[in-house]
Amino acid sequence: MALTHAVLTLWLSLMPVSQTPKAPPTLKGTAWTAVEIYGTPAPAGPHKQEAYLFFDNAGRVSGSDSCNRLTGPYTLKGNGLSFGKMAVTTMACITDVPDRFLNALKGTSHYDIIDGKLNLYGATGKPLAVFTRREPEATLQGKWRLVKFQSMDDTTLTPSDRSNYTFEFAPGGKVQAQVDCNRGTGTWKSTPYGQLDLSPLALTRMACPPGSLHDHIARQWPNIRSYLIRDGHLFLALKMDSGIYELEPVPAPK
Repeated sequence: MALTHAVLTLWLSLMPVSQTPKAPPTLKGTAWTAVEIYGTPAPAGPHKQEAYLFFDNAGRVSGSDSCNRLTGPYTLKGNGLSFGKMAVTTMACITDVPDRFLNALKGTSHYDIIDGKLNLYGATGKPLAVFTRREPEATLQGKWRLVKFQSMDDTTLTPSDRSNYTFEFAPGGKVQAQVDCNRGTGTWKSTPYGQLDLSPLALTRMACPPGSLHDHIARQWPNIRSYLIRDGHLFLALKMDSGIYELEPVPAPK
């Protein structure tokens, strides 16, 4: 009997143990950049903007399809993941990446995170989209000068003298600005993943010469909603992606 009991104990110890699959790490509070959509690479769009997603802690996702900004609800349950209807800006796009990206989100039913990569799956079992962890945007603190403004209809405005349009983002949330013939101040607040909140600029009231971009910038400044830094240049995007300001660092004095 003792031998039989020992054999039984050994046999039971060798049997595979049924385990409930572990849910992958939560997505809440994380950000991811798309590197592959439907098995093909996901190249960056205008101004080197990438397709990415940021999952907040309140069930909302925001980001970009590489061309337009998007936001909407998401639902997590174990490894189940679904996206609600997305609100998307309406900038004209020159590639099919945005359409493929949004279709992948629409078809998503579950996810996993393997080797640091986020995989979104639908009914086929093959990844609809693959993401890598998104690094936080570099700080925009520092002094920048205007290179150009490009609107959604491809109208481009350039300053006659870049040094007349400078913006210094100081620690603590203060902005010092020179907008052509006027100087001003304001406040700024950003998130690690590129959202930006700017107050209206309090400017002096000199009348600037014809051709000045003063009125345009003063009017649009509070409508800037996001930023990114690529190749050392700062890009500020208006709400609804109706235009992009491109700035470069102000050179250090010689």
